[in-house]
Amino acid sequence: MILQLHHRYRHSGGEERAVADLAWLIRTELGEDAEVLERASDEVGRGRAALGLLAGGLGPGEVADAVRRSGARVVHAHNVHPTLGWRALAAAREAGARVVLHLHNYRLVCAVGTCFTDGADCTRCHGRDTRPGVRHNCRGSRAEALTYAAGLSLWQRRLTGAADAIVVPSAFALDRLRALGAPVDGALVLPSVQREIAERSRAAEGEYVLAAGRLTPEKGFADVVRAAKQAGLPLVVAGDGPELAALRAEAPDARFAGRVSPEQLAELRAHAAVAVVPSRYAEILPLAALEAMAAGLPVVAARSGGLAEAVPPEGLYEPGNVQELAERLHTLYADAQAGERSLQLARERYAPSVIATTLRAIYDRNSHPATVL
Repeated sequence: MILQLHHRYRHSGGEERAVADLAWLIRTELGEDAEVLERASDEVGRGRAALGLLAGGLGPGEVADAVRRSGARVVHAHNVHPTLGWRALAAAREAGARVVLHLHNYRLVCAVGTCFTDGADCTRCHGRDTRPGVRHNCRGSRAEALTYAAGLSLWQRRLTGAADAIVVPSAFALDRLRALGAPVDGALVLPSVQREIAERSRAAEGEYVLAAGRLTPEKGFADVVRAAKQAGLPLVVAGDGPELAALRAEAPDARFAGRVSPEQLAELRAHAAVAVVPSRYAEILPLAALEAMAAGLPVVAARSGGLAEAVPPEGLYEPGNVQELAERLHTLYADAQAGERSLQLARERYAPSVIATTLRAIYDRNSHPATVL
């Protein structure tokens, strides 16, 4: 039995899907039961969220009870802020479970988790020095920025020390966390699994450029709008966010599908000629790229973060370079051979059997490192 812990974000995204995909992988490839114990930001007031951050977590007994009730041999923790914290991991270990901490972002050090501030990549916070996040008001609220800065600094080492294993989605993410001074020695790379991988590429039959994700400045969708217009290619944008109105005004001919279900997104991919992931920040390993590759689409992506190690080199361009992005889109549009190369990488790196082999080894290790205080 594997018990997953996750505090859901206000806006569901890639991490929630990664949790669901992992539960599926545990059941289908490892042959074990899987359960998810979730809390949600929508159900937690600001006061309790702040208390959770400053206290290192709330209600750890709930986690210990879940371990004993389910007989979980492993607790696999994802986002633990603000209400789970290191106390949930310590409680799981005390109840007899092996604890795996899965870092999907940079929130060990960075209050917003993206290392993106004032429109640019930012690594000002380092180790337990989270004061720059307060000076730049990265959370958009001075009180919230102070709370996050204090909570991260106080409990950073307790959190990683309460885990028997730490995993991250990409080699880039691990390198960056080390550069940020995060205590992640011994961490392992565990990419996101792709449940389905297409038999062949259908990109040659595609009808448009597809961009999918949350419409925020760091995601770079404004670059795609301009590049598609420059290349003379039809564009479909799937997603919602604060930039939606501005993007619509700039690209009246583009189709904006809004927020879509996974099934609807899969249908959009089935009719796309190329997918684009235009991030302006150092993405860890976005599912938008992996899912497009697994669908047999050529992928154009910013040479940024984990994208540079996931996407075939022919599709990479310098972040923010609209001219280069337009050229890549024009070259790879409806290129089935490029789609086949994407598929090959997806089979080699992100297929269920591949990820399950790594995950099994992580779960089956028996050593318990000393907690770092």
